[in-house]
Parts: sequence; structure tokens; C-alpha cells
Amino acid sequence: MLELRPNCECCDKDLPPDSTEARICTYECTFCADCVDGVLKGVCPNCGGNLVARPIRPAAMLAKNPASTKRVLKAEGCAPKAAEGRTR
Repeated sequence: MLELRPNCECCDKDLPPDSTEARICTYECTFCADCVDGVLKGVCPNCGGNLVARPIRPAAMLAKNPASTKRVLKAEGCAPKAAEGRTR
């Protein structure tokens, strides 16, 4: 069952279960569309996979299978992998 995490791992924006702004990878890492398009350029900073629109679970099914309430936030931020290790 898909976890439906409640927030963006980059900016901590709320992403309710019916959000069309939520993006996920195959490991259910969750980000908002703004971070995916702007900062991450469509690539998950955790696994390197692509990020796609998260499906919306119908409201009737949320009662039986609720969304997660556990917030996940990357303490080190969300710089794209290509930018890691760069120095000035």
C-alpha cells in the first residue's frame, strides 16, 4: 500500500492525500512539484530515480487505508546530486 507521505522532503510543504502537487519515486520519497521542477530537475536526491505525480487515493478508501502522518524532511537539504561535492 502506497504510504502517501504528508509533506515535501525538501521544503516541508504540506501535501495532503488529494494533492496534485505531490511527486514520488519508486521508494515513495515525496516532494512537491516546485522542488521537483526547480531544485531537483525531476531526479530523486535519495535514489537517483525519476519523480512522477503521486496517485490520489479516493476519499472513500482513505477511511480504510489512511495516509501517513509521519513527516520526512532531509536535514541536509535537497541539492541535486550533480551539485553535491562542488566547491567554489
